[in-house]
Amino acid sequence: MVAQPEVSAWRSRVPGVVEVFHAHFTEYAYPMHVHEAWTLLIVDDGAVRYDLDRHEHGTPHDTVSLLPPHVPHNGSPVTAHGFRKRVVYLDGTHLGEDLIGSAVDGPDLRDPVLRLRVGQLHTALGHPGDELEAESRLTLIAERLRTHLRPSAPAATPRDSPTLARTLRELLDEHLTQGIGLDEAARLVHAHPAHLVRAFSGAYGIAPHQYLMSRRVERARRLLLERRPPGEVASATGFYDQSHLTRHFKKFVGVTPGRYARSRQA
Repeated sequence: MVAQPEVSAWRSRVPGVVEVFHAHFTEYAYPMHVHEAWTLLIVDDGAVRYDLDRHEHGTPHDTVSLLPPHVPHNGSPVTAHGFRKRVVYLDGTHLGEDLIGSAVDGPDLRDPVLRLRVGQLHTALGHPGDELEAESRLTLIAERLRTHLRPSAPAATPRDSPTLARTLRELLDEHLTQGIGLDEAARLVHAHPAHLVRAFSGAYGIAPHQYLMSRRVERARRLLLERRPPGEVASATGFYDQSHLTRHFKKFVGVTPGRYARSRQA
C-alpha cells in the first residue's frame, strides 16, 4: 500500500519568511518549476534528487540545500521509501539576488552547524509566540549562508559589543509584555541583527529570546502566587496563549504553571 502524502504549510509573522512547508512524499515527483523566493531545504529522512540549471544534485540528510529564486528545478525521491523534508521559503530580506549565481553553482551545503540551526529555526517557527527566537536563528543562518556563497566578502567592523548588549537588554525589559522584533531592535540601536544577537549572547551567556522568556516566566511566577489563573497570567506576561506559557514555564521551572500555583499551599 502506497503511503499517502503528508503536508503541513503555514505563514509566519517572522520578517523575511514567505512560507513554511513540511512534507513526506513517497512517489510524488516535482516537475520543473520556479519560485520567487529562496528555498532553504533540509531532508530528515530519505533523499531527494533534483536538477538545477541542467545539473543533477542530491540532498542527503546531513545537507542543507539552498535553491535560488527564478531558477527552474525539479525533485524526486531517490528510493522507494520517499523523503521527509522541511522547507522555509525566504524573500530577499536576508539573501540578495547577487548571491543567485553562487547558489546555482553550489546549492548543497555540508555544514553541521548550519544544519542544526535550520532545524532549530523550524522548531521555533512551529510555535506561535516564539518569533524573536525564530528571527534570531534566521539572522545567524542567513549570515552563515552568505559566508558560504560569498566567502571573500570583507567582514563588517562591529560596534562595541558590551554597549550593544546592554542596550538590547534594556529594550527587552521595556518591551517585556508586548515584545520587540529583532529587526526593530537592530534599527533602534543601529546595529546589524546578527551582530546584535552575538553581542548579547557573548555578554550575558544567554540568547535574547531566552532572556525574554525567562523574564516573562519570572513575572508569571509572581502572578501565579497571587492566585491569578494561568490563562490570565499568560496574557498578562506576553505569552501567545496558555499552552505557550506552559511550555516555557516547564522549561525554566521544571513544572507546569498549575502545579506551581498549587504548591503555594505548602
